[in-house]
Amino acid sequence: MKTYAVGGSVRDELLGLPVVDRDWVVVGATPEAMANLGFRPVGSDFPVFLHPETHEEYALARTERKTGPGYKGFSFHAAPDVTLEEDLRRRDLTINAMARAEDGTLVDPYGGKADLERGVLRHVSEAFAEDPVRILRVARFAARFGFDVAPETMALLRGMVEAGEADHLVPERVWQELARGLGEPKPARFVSVLAQSGALGRVLPEIGTLADGAGLALMLARLDAATAFTTPVRFAVLTVGLSPEAVRHLCERVNAPGECRDLAELAARERAAAEGAGALAAESLLSLLERTDAFRRPERLEHLLQVCESDLCARGIARRVPRERIERARKAALEIDAAAVAREHSGSVPAAIHAARAARIAERLAAT
Repeated sequence: MKTYAVGGSVRDELLGLPVVDRDWVVVGATPEAMANLGFRPVGSDFPVFLHPETHEEYALARTERKTGPGYKGFSFHAAPDVTLEEDLRRRDLTINAMARAEDGTLVDPYGGKADLERGVLRHVSEAFAEDPVRILRVARFAARFGFDVAPETMALLRGMVEAGEADHLVPERVWQELARGLGEPKPARFVSVLAQSGALGRVLPEIGTLADGAGLALMLARLDAATAFTTPVRFAVLTVGLSPEAVRHLCERVNAPGECRDLAELAARERAAAEGAGALAAESLLSLLERTDAFRRPERLEHLLQVCESDLCARGIARRVPRERIERARKAALEIDAAAVAREHSGSVPAAIHAARAARIAERLAAT
């Protein structure tokens, strides 16, 4: 029985990156032998065990065979006679198909180290095409490392899309990979690879409509401008140009979390007003603040302004988001004591508060 560290930990170690966790493959063992050593079984589809002390995952070396469409149609074979090279062959990319032996020896049968040095994402074998999730994973790794996709691997991705494999991806998995891809250092690369492979319009059709012609370049430029911002902001940036209804449909289909959905819909409704706030009068500025719930949730307004900044930057517009003017208006409105206004008015209290706030904003803006 031999144990090897495999996959991401080996890759990240060679890249000089921190290793967050390690996965292990055990060659020449049986489930009974693992149990006798105190390992706890956790896998239902194939034998995976937790180390009794470190709780890291140890999987028996295995091969797999596709039995149906999509990414769940697989059967697995784990036995003592499965070699490490056979186990590594079933993995997606060469950079993820390396192992480190207990004595420190690097096991690299498919050239992963060389591809790391070249900055190339290359599939290990034609079995790559059996799992459509790998289309999204390649895009995500491109976004993480900034690597290029090997021409033969891009051709394979296109063939998978044309064969309808991407159509079997379930919404939850699409969102999971999309959120992770947008959260990587180069989110534009995630979208670019999906577009090049033809998968963008299949898994995210609303976004695909925005990527026609010059639209893709603008979309990628917006994402490049948003790399300092959070994933919800990046998602809203990705959807710039969609109507609120299209954003809603997209979010419902992929089950986007509320924070991402709300900000993307807000940006679809209010981006133009926020970008042009420098020319808005007091009444219109107050209405914008009210629509964005800026008095109770100022961070929501801040995220909207970040979306606007990314858009203006991508379009090469020298005009900046009028942050100071918007914030001055917000602070001026907050100077109004809503409770005092309510005590002094017997008619429509909300209208009275709105009027008092608008007057105070006008006063403060006129003083600058």
